[in-house]
Amino acid sequence: MSKYLTQKLTKETAIAIASDSTQRLEGLRNVRVSWWAHWSQLADMFLPRRYRWFVSPNRSNKGSQLNSSIVDETGVLAARTLATGLLADLTSPTKPWFRLTLAGFTKIEPGPVADWLAECERRMMKVYQGSNFYQAIGVAYHDLGVFGSAGIIQYEDVEDVIRFYNPALGEFFFIVDNRLVVSGIGREYTYTAEQCVSEFGLDMVSPSVAQMYKSNNRDVEIVIGHLIEPNNDLYCNGVNYGQVVPAKFAYREVYWEVGNASAGLLRVAGFNEKPFVGARWDVTSNDPYGRSPGMDALPAVRQLQIEQRRKAEAIDKLVRPPMVASVSMKNEPMDILPGGVTFTADPANSGFKPAYTVEPRINEMMEDLKEVQDRVRQIMFNDLFLMISQLDTVRTATEIDARREEKLILLGPVIERFENEVLDPTIERTFAIMARKGMFSDPPPEIAGAVIDIQYVSMLAEQQRAASTAAIERLFGFAGGLVGVVPDIFDNLDTDVALERYADYLKVDPEILRQLKAVMQIRQARQQAQQQAQALATTSALASAGKTLSDTSVGGGQNALQAMIG
Repeated sequence: MSKYLTQKLTKETAIAIASDSTQRLEGLRNVRVSWWAHWSQLADMFLPRRYRWFVSPNRSNKGSQLNSSIVDETGVLAARTLATGLLADLTSPTKPWFRLTLAGFTKIEPGPVADWLAECERRMMKVYQGSNFYQAIGVAYHDLGVFGSAGIIQYEDVEDVIRFYNPALGEFFFIVDNRLVVSGIGREYTYTAEQCVSEFGLDMVSPSVAQMYKSNNRDVEIVIGHLIEPNNDLYCNGVNYGQVVPAKFAYREVYWEVGNASAGLLRVAGFNEKPFVGARWDVTSNDPYGRSPGMDALPAVRQLQIEQRRKAEAIDKLVRPPMVASVSMKNEPMDILPGGVTFTADPANSGFKPAYTVEPRINEMMEDLKEVQDRVRQIMFNDLFLMISQLDTVRTATEIDARREEKLILLGPVIERFENEVLDPTIERTFAIMARKGMFSDPPPEIAGAVIDIQYVSMLAEQQRAASTAAIERLFGFAGGLVGVVPDIFDNLDTDVALERYADYLKVDPEILRQLKAVMQIRQARQQAQQQAQALATTSALASAGKTLSDTSVGGGQNALQAMIG
């Protein structure tokens, strides 16, 4: 991110941009209103605390209970399983999930280029582990599965190199360009006066916020507006203000106090790369926001809430049925506890008894509830991520892989969209930030002018590579079975190429494999050593034979060796 450029704008320009940005958010709000209402329904059933109905400051009920609509937690747990499964399969914190390569190359030969790319990968993984990336991406998976949309903002950070922020549903707005890609993001959120001063500086906040900070009212909240867009010419009320940040920056952002445009802007800054991502599960036409499995499961989850309440009501009527009593018992003590006694004047005539006999079919209710719960889990892809634990019998690893691959095909389009819209720009920005900070070693000369590409090591990719490695294994196994019949069968196979391809499919660290030149030197040295050993053995045999001949007498004062020489 660049040095902040706010102070380079005139006061009039800053006020015009703040006013125009406020109007822009209002327009985006009108576009979002139907999604906003739908998200509210989803939040009630799946994820109450990741939604903001209104962005209002100084609310005293932030910690109040928000899940009172939920009596069956199947939807909540199913969404949690989906988010955890995506995190483990796509961006696992415990293993590498992407590789750097060169665009246009199907394979990078072992050597300086491969070693440099592998070292860059390791350093990037270390930065991700040291930042809040995995927390942020986990929240995004949760939002994505429930609401169909999720936003992440990525900033450079002094302490952790990079820092990620997840605006809640109801806080952010997506802007879609002509390529139907999320090209901009706006948001409204709250900051305390102290947070405003820490973030933007005392000289940039409005006089009212500065006074709050100085008068020890630092915990009073203010609504902040934020807009990130491509760095094109900015028009405000028909006036072209041009590019408010230098043209070298691809994106710009502006911050301002909502409802106080006359105070101008809190910050204007430029970015070399896209500093945010807009994730969407599935998209229809040019909709700015996505559809989700949570939307598909919402009717069934609502059904569960109703059925659970009805089941509880049936059990309650069975245990504590409605009662009828004689008029004479009015205002008389009654005891309905176990072992209790209620005295009546004429129990044979009327007494104290249930108004009607309730015999609820609890088993049928439970079966229907289980069917609906299983349907919710299936819609949320839980059967994919919990496949092994839900198998009735022990299966082979091959069968489990085959089933998993079959089900992952259903997520193929979603995974591809997530990689393109979220992971690609995130990795590209991380690489660029680290490069600017000098966190990589100098690249080898061979890489000059090349474009670095990204390959993902997700579970789906692993399944695809597993098919390739299995083919190599079957080929060598077949050839090995024919050795007894055709001894020279392996002359048809290039074992060096096979080993390199196998290691590439498994994404083995390229430093483990020697370069072909080094392999040839080792083989040449081994061959020379064998030749020397063979020559030495031949010399020893000749010397031994000579000694034997010299020790053998043939008469006349001569030995066999003298006789042979003549």
